[in-house]
Amino acid sequence: MNLTDTTDEARAGAGLARSDDLAAALLTPEARRDPYPFYARMRREDPVHRSAQGIWYLTRYADVEAALSDLRLSNDRDRMTRAYSALGGDLKAFSRLTDRLGRVMSNTDPPDHARLRRLANRAFTARRVEALRDGIQRIVDRLIDEAVAAGPAMDLVEAVASPLPLSVVCELFGIPPEDLPQVKTWFHRFGRLSEDIDKSEAAIEQYEEYLARLVRRRRADPGDDLISALVATQAQDDRLTDSELLSTCFVLITAGDETTTHLVGNGMLALLRHPDQLARLREDPMLIRTAVDELARYDTPTQAIVRVAAEDVEIGGRTLREGELAYLFLAATNRDPERFEDPDRLDLTRPGNRHLSFGNGPHFCLGGPLAKLQAEVAVGTLVRRLPHLGLADDAVLDWRPNPLQRRLTALPLTY
Repeated sequence: MNLTDTTDEARAGAGLARSDDLAAALLTPEARRDPYPFYARMRREDPVHRSAQGIWYLTRYADVEAALSDLRLSNDRDRMTRAYSALGGDLKAFSRLTDRLGRVMSNTDPPDHARLRRLANRAFTARRVEALRDGIQRIVDRLIDEAVAAGPAMDLVEAVASPLPLSVVCELFGIPPEDLPQVKTWFHRFGRLSEDIDKSEAAIEQYEEYLARLVRRRRADPGDDLISALVATQAQDDRLTDSELLSTCFVLITAGDETTTHLVGNGMLALLRHPDQLARLREDPMLIRTAVDELARYDTPTQAIVRVAAEDVEIGGRTLREGELAYLFLAATNRDPERFEDPDRLDLTRPGNRHLSFGNGPHFCLGGPLAKLQAEVAVGTLVRRLPHLGLADDAVLDWRPNPLQRRLTALPLTY
């Protein structure tokens, strides 16, 4: 469960759902099934679009790439709350969650962001991520074995894509396997934030207390896990408070869950709908790294992220005024013909694939490399082990009604 996704969904209700026709088209059932023609229309008709409520929608690669690196476009929680409050939306869930989490990387700007990011960067290294490969492979093999044993069909989301990232992150952070069911329960309750604030907040409180106990244990008896590394890093930087350390653990553990789930689910669906590319990957398994980048570009899990103008900003010949919100549609940029040749074609060997699926600039997704590694192992193993994998004849595909996230509810497969 990605807490940033949940708060974005709560905030989106205050803006996108009440926008004018061009942006509101993204909320239709047709757009939920396939938003990319709608993005193409927005790029063509009004790529820097201002809605009747004063919300901006950016869909061009060049504009979004620049916006992601522009520090005048803020991710600060207080600015964001004021901007959404001005729209008159109900932000109880968003406000209570951010108050409880405190100031973390995902809702701060420099210099606080840089300070907190350094803590995570020192511990969450490329070497540490790559060292997880064998463990991820074991988890994927186990999940596939269990699904095949239960056969003759599976829901890939439920059987593999959803349990994988939580299992991996628990291993990364040294969360004992016997605690995994309880952690899953908390994550499930987080996901119902907009439905039951009290229960979700209670789950967050219990989860925080659990993490605080883990941090205390690692201080007394360090191990070879990410919490121990974060504790050691904090000791080198006395400006980082215990609250900030705990919030950093909280966000890092939760942040990659849904992104990974839907990268695997969307990616496998794209391959099954493009049998020529699936066959190419089967013939050359070494393509998996470039394949995952292309799958992330082709059907982007995080469709859009939100920023607020901290001062007047000119983008694409338009002026965003201080306090106005901007929705940066990463998925639209990934199909921009000005940046990608034949962008609606899935090409696992696409050269120069500088997609923006994991953002850009100071807020580039810290967990992106781990999400990609999990997708490499999961997709590569499914393709190798299940040569007859295909969509179930009675498969009904649907996506959750959140325009900021591209999330399959289920992916029924036969093998």
